[in-house]
Amino acid sequence: MKKNDIAEITIEDIGIHGEGIGKVNGYTLFIKDAIIGDVVEAKVMKAKKQYGYAKLLRVIKASPHRVEAKCAVARQCGGCQLQELRYEKQLDFKQAKVRNHLERIGKFAVEELKRIEEPIVGMEHPFAYRNKAQFPIGQDASGKVVAGFYAGHTHQIIPNTDCALGVSVNQPILELVLSFVNKYQIPVYNERNHTGLLRHVMIRYGFRTKEIMVCLISNGKTIPHVEMLVEQLRQIDGMTSITLNVNTKKSNVILGDKVITLWGQDYITDKLGDTSYQISPLSFYQVNPIQTEKLYQLAMEYADLQGEEHVWDLYCGIGTISLFLAPKAKQVYGVEIIPQAIENAKENAKINHIENATFYVGKAEEVLPRMYTQTQIQADVIVVDPPRKGCEESLLETIVQMQPEKVVYISCDSATLARDLRYLCDRGYELKRFRAVDCFGQGVHVESTTLLIRSKATQ
Repeated sequence: MKKNDIAEITIEDIGIHGEGIGKVNGYTLFIKDAIIGDVVEAKVMKAKKQYGYAKLLRVIKASPHRVEAKCAVARQCGGCQLQELRYEKQLDFKQAKVRNHLERIGKFAVEELKRIEEPIVGMEHPFAYRNKAQFPIGQDASGKVVAGFYAGHTHQIIPNTDCALGVSVNQPILELVLSFVNKYQIPVYNERNHTGLLRHVMIRYGFRTKEIMVCLISNGKTIPHVEMLVEQLRQIDGMTSITLNVNTKKSNVILGDKVITLWGQDYITDKLGDTSYQISPLSFYQVNPIQTEKLYQLAMEYADLQGEEHVWDLYCGIGTISLFLAPKAKQVYGVEIIPQAIENAKENAKINHIENATFYVGKAEEVLPRMYTQTQIQADVIVVDPPRKGCEESLLETIVQMQPEKVVYISCDSATLARDLRYLCDRGYELKRFRAVDCFGQGVHVESTTLLIRSKATQ
């Protein structure tokens, strides 16, 4: 097929990014917004030798798994790729995604995976679950100031102040911000020429505490008349922290390094299980607290701590997993590259009266090898929860050298997870358990927890 060809296609599979997959005379097409079971008419937009990308023109016959999207802009917005797919099928897709990556990239045998795979942990209500949202502020084609989310693979803002995945308080906060911008003619950021002030609004919400944080991200050290906005925002029930984050870099990175407190605290507090956490604007904290608690309980189960273990928590953030595990361990050590996150982790240990947790600032792939080389530190259990790029090979090499009895690997990217598991399993570890946890309902991402045990042959 070639560009601009129009074809009728039956969708037979889903790609890793949530696109429908179908074939025309053996030629594979990837079609956004089409789902398994649909018969669609699509136009080829980009054609390669063996596959191409097509635009959905219309659904000729709807799949039995198709549902009406809850959000009116679900197709345009880049945040939800699966909202028109029945939730049970979303879970099937995500479980298969993890399994297929372990098989294809990790080279684990199909029969072995079937034996150790556990059912995906789904959500009871896969909407209104996000405790954090970052809304870009800009202008539409007519010059009107809007807030919303970027369209997929673009920086075009799709206006939306009431995201179906976010909490209800987002909308009144954004409406106050937009009203303030219009009233005082605050220049909004233009990323093409790096002009304007207000770039984003970040809102964080404590599901258990009901505390609210509003962080204004600015291309400058101040925003004119911001005290008027603060006065209005502080009237909202639960408002706890209003801050200004300064980001003057010509970059698509949302947050800068400097945070100025405009009113209240510079953090909010929330809880996972019995543990309280202080969360600052720069803190990494899982966006779905209900599922995160299930994820960490699963990690606790896999670690099976008996009270005498030394545990290393790598990429520890504000100490969420470290402090979750500490009551069951003899000593926990956390490593995180962001200094403010480590300060939060230390403070979180204090407010939870946890005295057996020690935290280090630095890259995990540098701190652990250095400390092992210098002091021959040991670990009974190592927990890793890296970013999407996975673990650096130098870190994996040190884990192998330290020979912990167990490695619990929490991952938000099953492709890099599979790669890293293969490295460890080729060097003395056995994959014993794995389970996907859906922390991103309506989207294509999925968390997973895996348990590795050191092989008896290496002991």
